[in-house]
Amino acid sequence: MITTTGLTKVYPSRGREVTALDGVDLHVREGEVYGVIGQSGAGKSSLIRCVNLLERPTAGTVTVDGQDLTALAGRGRRAGKELREARSRIGMVFQHFNLLSSRTVKDNVELPLEILGISGQARSRKALELLDLVGLADKAKAYPAQLSGGQKQRVGIARALAGDPKVLLSDEATSALDPETTRSILQLLRDLNQQLGLTVLLITHEMDVVKTICDSAALMKKGRIVESGTVSELLATPGSELAHELFPVGGQASGPGRTVIDVTFHGEAATQPVISQLSRTYNIDISILGAAMDTVGGNQIGRMRIELPGRYEENVVPVGFLREQGLQVEVVDEDVLAETPVETPLLVKEGAK
Repeated sequence: MITTTGLTKVYPSRGREVTALDGVDLHVREGEVYGVIGQSGAGKSSLIRCVNLLERPTAGTVTVDGQDLTALAGRGRRAGKELREARSRIGMVFQHFNLLSSRTVKDNVELPLEILGISGQARSRKALELLDLVGLADKAKAYPAQLSGGQKQRVGIARALAGDPKVLLSDEATSALDPETTRSILQLLRDLNQQLGLTVLLITHEMDVVKTICDSAALMKKGRIVESGTVSELLATPGSELAHELFPVGGQASGPGRTVIDVTFHGEAATQPVISQLSRTYNIDISILGAAMDTVGGNQIGRMRIELPGRYEENVVPVGFLREQGLQVEVVDEDVLAETPVETPLLVKEGAK
């Protein structure tokens, strides 16, 4: 549904050039929720604004629903009209809502329909339908100043849906909201994705957003995508930075001659007492140095950092046992150990889960 190829954006700044996007290749499948995550300055906002050509790329192409939008940019009046029509099928939700304070909630939702030349009666009917869809049917005559932050964002989402888009872009849509409101907005986006078949591309700096609703994700650094894939693929990829960020686990070896490994549980293995089975089978004490577990895409997924007695060469068979159970096992090297905080280990005794 969305493809960028070699996407580059360079901004002039005080006599020099700043590269915000450096050859970004992005592939978002139809009907999925795709999250782009990264720190401030990584290029996330430039990327999403280039997808609908609010920012004109310096180089590269942007294709949405089979149409090359970059080919329409700056190609005369006819191409400009086609670009406007293409944009009308791409909804956008902003971080700070961008509602018109002098208009009622209903009038704010009607605004894009006015621009499209839709008649007054049809505009009114559509706006009320969309407000009902986002749970604000009773706020149609209210003004933005009378709404909470979450309600304002729901109005912004309703407005973004006015043109019946196939794609919804979300630019840090939850970063100004409290945690409970964030959860409700994310659930709304997931519901709209499923009910309307919307393809959702969102940018965020919050890992919880990716864990909550994303099917796929990409990590951006310094204008480049350094890692991407489905969330399940990333969690099963040894050395995945995104996987470590999604499920951070800490803890150091308690001393020399110990083997520290990270174990990723997903699917049926997440509900099995595998660690206690390992302890009983090989008669070894296992220290749990850190663990994290959550539900991603309706599936329970977790990571655990454990310590085995003896060097790795002595633990090849126990490690093999874990892999045979369908677990992803990654040996933590000395550099990683040196960077992680020391935590009090929990000893797993025989018979413990």
